[in-house]
Amino acid sequence: MSTLPFDTRLLLAPMAGVNDPVFRALCRRMGAGLTYTEMISSLALAYGNRKTQDMLRALPEDRPYAVQLFGSEPAVMAAQARALEAELGAGLALIDINMGCPARKVVSSGNGAALLKRSELACEIVAAVHAAVRVPVTVKMRLVSHADADTLAFASGLAESGAAALTIHGRTAEQYYRGAAHRSSVDTLVAGLSIPVIASGDVFSREDAREYRERGASAVMVARGARGNPWIFSGEEPDLAERVAVAREHVERLHAWEPRKLVWMRKHLAWYFKGSPVALRVRKAVQTAVSLEDYLALLESCAVGGE
Repeated sequence: MSTLPFDTRLLLAPMAGVNDPVFRALCRRMGAGLTYTEMISSLALAYGNRKTQDMLRALPEDRPYAVQLFGSEPAVMAAQARALEAELGAGLALIDINMGCPARKVVSSGNGAALLKRSELACEIVAAVHAAVRVPVTVKMRLVSHADADTLAFASGLAESGAAALTIHGRTAEQYYRGAAHRSSVDTLVAGLSIPVIASGDVFSREDAREYRERGASAVMVARGARGNPWIFSGEEPDLAERVAVAREHVERLHAWEPRKLVWMRKHLAWYFKGSPVALRVRKAVQTAVSLEDYLALLESCAVGGE
């Protein structure tokens, strides 16, 4: 594990429409060992897409951080990884390659989880990116099938091609997020690989993470369990006042970073207050919140508690 820029603490998984720079910085402050950008298209970077380039931005307290790339063209992936390393310098912790996203628009273009069915191409991508950069290259994947041998064979090829670590989400692409993640997949990869295995899937508590570590995972990646709950990284149980304070910081800093992204706070606030006495009020009010003043007024009303 010494070659990787994090320890056994929890890691914040790449999540589309969730991992804005402020949220990532909050999770890092709470104790996340590493944070990841949203999943970024290598082709979009190659075309100089401004929206995609904005996804690479980070706050000073969230450096170094990981960039997750997706794509199915080895040369493009390698070129963009090389360019990222040159641009970000010491701010780049590692390049993570997505081979697990099950979204139809991603899979239909041959990216993400589609690569699970193209082992030779997947290995070519890893080898090309590994040869192009000095930082570690990792892969996030899903189960190839419900047969452990299939997943281990695919993962072994990636390790031989230069992957420094693998993150396994214990569901097939066809499952999306249905059913429970198969945690035994971690056991299989830990026993069969010589590189670190990072566990992912259904991590909603410190106990979930502890079970994965007991299975031998070198680190544990948190996705949905971190939405509205950066405290999962610290192990704290926030009261309503703490939730309001952190949500207010998130709103204010996100507005200062990029006012156009303020609309993201609609879902963030619903997550922050899920299960709290003000949850219903928040879910209703965020639907019409537009300005910074709207969000701050809502949070002020939450501070007094109750429905």
